[in-house]
Amino acid sequence: QLQLVESGGGLVQPGGSLRLSCTASGFTLDKYTIGWFRQAPGKEREWVSCIASIDGSTYYRESVEGRFTISRDNAKNTVYLQMNSLKPEDTAVYYCAATGFTLCAPTRLFDSWGQGTQVTVSS
Repeated sequence: QLQLVESGGGLVQPGGSLRLSCTASGFTLDKYTIGWFRQAPGKEREWVSCIASIDGSTYYRESVEGRFTISRDNAKNTVYLQMNSLKPEDTAVYYCAATGFTLCAPTRLFDSWGQGTQVTVSS
């Protein structure tokens, strides 16, 4: 069974940075396309970023473009989400998920999910 564990969340002031980690167990992460998603209270879950397994291409939702960076460390079997210039509207529970599709796919095709990590941006 594919297992993903997120870590690195916390409380940060506006303009600050956090790095989230998504570590896999039971499978080799680089064979899967990995996505980061977030869900704020009272809102629907939304896609944030994705890294494709086929070639490492990365994609971002418009509101985080230029501030967030997704990357993978195959030796550590981990995918990271570096978040800079954080804003209060980035506050949410962040989840990573995996899909066997080699390209970034619609959310419904991600079938293995972590438990989430809370990110709170507040002064």
